[in-house]
Amino acid sequence: MLRGLRFLWQASSGHRFRPWRSPYLRWRLETYSGLAAEEIGLRQFLAFSWRERGELLRFLNWTGKMAYFRRHSLRPVESAHAGPSDAADQPGDQTEVGN
Repeated sequence: MLRGLRFLWQASSGHRFRPWRSPYLRWRLETYSGLAAEEIGLRQFLAFSWRERGELLRFLNWTGKMAYFRRHSLRPVESAHAGPSDAADQPGDQTEVGN
């Protein structure tokens, strides 16, 4: 559960004592519940949190597990941009084709 709380801490960055003002959390609430992000205030935030508390706890548990697996993975995480095709994009390694 502490790993899930780390997600909340990071997601509410800049708005830790007023998480309903966090643009990221407002966006997440909007996409999950359909509430307009501009209309989310303390009352809507608390009502949503209470109504969906089971799902929120399940989500926080999942984020904690994913963070744990990422940190304890046997193979390093590769960049989405890394790969064999990147070698051709390096200056000086280009070959002319068709001339």
